Amino acid sequence: MVSATVDLEADILSNLNINAGDWPSNLVKNLCLLSPDQIELGKMLVEMGQSHLFQQWTDPGVEDDKKKAFFAQVAKLNSSYPGGLASYIKNARELLADSKVGKNPYDGFTPSVPTGEVLSFGDDNFIKYEEVGVKEAQNAAFVLVAGGLGERLGYNGIKVALLAEATTGTCFLQLYIESILALQEGSCRLTQAKVQPSMSPELVKDFVNNLPGPASRSSTFQKDIPFVIMTSDDTHTRTLEVLESNSYFGMKPTQVKLLKQEKVACLDDNDARLALDPHNKYQIQTKPHGHGDVHSLLYSSGLLKVWLDAGLRWVLFFQDTNGLLFKAIPASLGVGATKQYQVNSLAVQRKAKEAMGGITRLTHSDGRSVVINVEYNQLDPLLRAAGHPDGDANCETGYSPFPGNINQLILELGPYIEELTKTGGAIKEFVNPKYKDASKTSFKSSTRLECMMQDYPKTLPPTARVGFTVMDKWLAYAPVKNNPEDASKVPKGNPYHSATSGEMAIYRANSLILIKAGVQVEGPVQQVFNGQEVEVWPRITWKPKWGLTFSEIKCRVRQSCSVSQRSTMVLKGRDIFLEDLSLDGALIINSIDGAEVKVGGSIQNKGWLLERINYKDTSSPEELRIRGFKINKLEQLEQTYSEPGKFILKPQC
Repeated sequence: MVSATVDLEADILSNLNINAGDWPSNLVKNLCLLSPDQIELGKMLVEMGQSHLFQQWTDPGVEDDKKKAFFAQVAKLNSSYPGGLASYIKNARELLADSKVGKNPYDGFTPSVPTGEVLSFGDDNFIKYEEVGVKEAQNAAFVLVAGGLGERLGYNGIKVALLAEATTGTCFLQLYIESILALQEGSCRLTQAKVQPSMSPELVKDFVNNLPGPASRSSTFQKDIPFVIMTSDDTHTRTLEVLESNSYFGMKPTQVKLLKQEKVACLDDNDARLALDPHNKYQIQTKPHGHGDVHSLLYSSGLLKVWLDAGLRWVLFFQDTNGLLFKAIPASLGVGATKQYQVNSLAVQRKAKEAMGGITRLTHSDGRSVVINVEYNQLDPLLRAAGHPDGDANCETGYSPFPGNINQLILELGPYIEELTKTGGAIKEFVNPKYKDASKTSFKSSTRLECMMQDYPKTLPPTARVGFTVMDKWLAYAPVKNNPEDASKVPKGNPYHSATSGEMAIYRANSLILIKAGVQVEGPVQQVFNGQEVEVWPRITWKPKWGLTFSEIKCRVRQSCSVSQRSTMVLKGRDIFLEDLSLDGALIINSIDGAEVKVGGSIQNKGWLLERINYKDTSSPEELRIRGFKINKLEQLEQTYSEPGKFILKPQC
C-alpha cells in the first residue's frame, strides 16, 4: 500500500515536471488527496515561497477534511483577487520592501490645486446644477459601500441599520433607498415635463423612443435606478434580512444587488509569507482588503456592461453612515454632467491642516500628473517641500484651497469600464505593517495589503477629466463613526462624528435649508449628551420625496412661517405645503401621493422633549444609548391623509 502511494506521488510529480526534493515532504505525502486544480494551487504556493504552510501537515488519513478545506480557502483567495494569489504575494513583496526602506510614494511630485466647482447652497448656480442632476439621475446607478459592523460605534448591528435620526426612527439604509426613489421619481417627472400637451401622438412616440436605454420607453418614462450594496462576511446576511423584513423600503427587489467582498491573506514577514491562523494550522489568517474592492467586484460581476447597454452614464459611490449626503448629490451630479467630469469627487470646505484628506493635483518631474486624495498629514509636508513655507494654509476664503475629501465619487460609466478593463478592477494598494523595532525586520502582528475606493484615479492617464464639487460641510458631511466614549474625548472644536452629532447635524441642515427658503426658524440651544456639547435645533425631518431639491422646498413653503426651537416637525408626504404656519410643539403629517395638504395657522402643544440617558445605562436600547437621549412624546398634532384629494389643516390656538 505504501509502495503504491509512493508510486502515485512520483507519477504526479513527474507529470508536473517537479523534483520531489523541491516540494515540502508533507505536501508530497498528501498529493493523493488532491484534485488536479488543488495540485496546481499547491504548485503555485510552493513556487511563491509558501512551503511553510505545509510544515505541520499530518500523513494521509489524518485530518484529511481539514486539508481539503485549506485548499478550498486557497481557491477562494486566488479567485477573488485580480491576477490571483501569486499576484497578491508579488505585490506584497514590492510594497513591503518599499515600506522597510521608508520610500515616499510622493517623491518627485509637486502639489497644486486641481480644477473643480465650489457651490454655495441656494444660489442660482446651485439651483441650476440641482435641476441638471435630477434629470441625470435616471441615467445613474448607486453603489453603497457597507461592509462594516457598528462595533466601533458601540452598536452591535450592521451600520446601515443604525438610526439616522430618532425622531422618525429612520435607519440609514431606509434613508438612502427613499432618497434614490425620490430621485427616480423626480427624474421621471422632469422627463415627462419635456412632453408638451400640444405634441401629436407621433411626436410623443418619437420622443419616448429617443430616450436613452430601453428601460425608459414605458408609458411613464420611468427607469428604475440600480442600487448595489457591497457587503462582507460580517454584514451580508444581516443586510439581506433588513431589506427583506422591511420590503426593501419600497424599492423593487430587482433593483437591488448585493455584492459580497472577500478578505485577503495576512502576511507574516517582509518576504510576504502567508500567515496561518494560530488556532488552526490548516487555515490562512485573513483580514479585510478595504473598500477599494468595490471596483473589482463591479467589474467581475458584469453589472457595468449591463448598465452601459441600458443607457446609463454615471456610477455614484457613497459610504454607510452620512445622513446628509443625498442633500448634496443632485447638484454634484449636475456639476459632473455639465463639466463632463470622468471622475467627480464630492468634497467639503476644509480648514488648513484639518484632519481630513485634501483633493490635490500631483505633477511628477517626468510630466505625469494625477488628481487624488492626499492625507492631511502628508499634504502639509509635501507643500513645504515644494517651496510653500506655510504648508497647508487657508486662502482668502478662510479655507484651504485643497478641498476636504469625504469619499463620495461620481464616475462616468464609459471611461470607468475602459479603465477597469485595463486594470482588471485592481486598485493601487498600500501596506501598513506594525514593526517590532527600528530594524523593521519583524512585525508585531500579521499585516495585509489594503486598497481604498477613492484611489481609483491613481491609474488614470493625465488626459482624464478629473474634478471635484465642493459643498458646505453643514449640508453634505456628518459621518457617524465614533462611539460615545471616544467622541467625548475629542478636543473642543473638532467634530465628534458620533451618533449624537450625526443626528443633530440632520436637524441643523434641515433648519438652515428652511431658513434659506424664508421660514423663521428659532436658533439652537447648547446641550450636552454623552459628554458631547452639541447644537440642538428644532427636530425637523422630512421624507426625501418632500424636499428633493431646494427649488422644491421653496415651492412648498409659502407666506410667513415660523418654527420654535423646542418644536418637532415631521413631513411624510410629497405634496405638503406650509402656509402661514406658526409651530410651537410637535406636528406630524402623513400623506399618500395624490393627497395635497395645506398646513397653516397656529399650532401649539407640549411637544416632544429630549431626555438624557447615559450610554452605560443598559435599560435603554443601545441605538438610543449611543445618542445619549431618548424622545419623550408628551403631545403632538398628527394627521394622516390616506385618500387622494385636497385638504387644509389650519387649527387655531
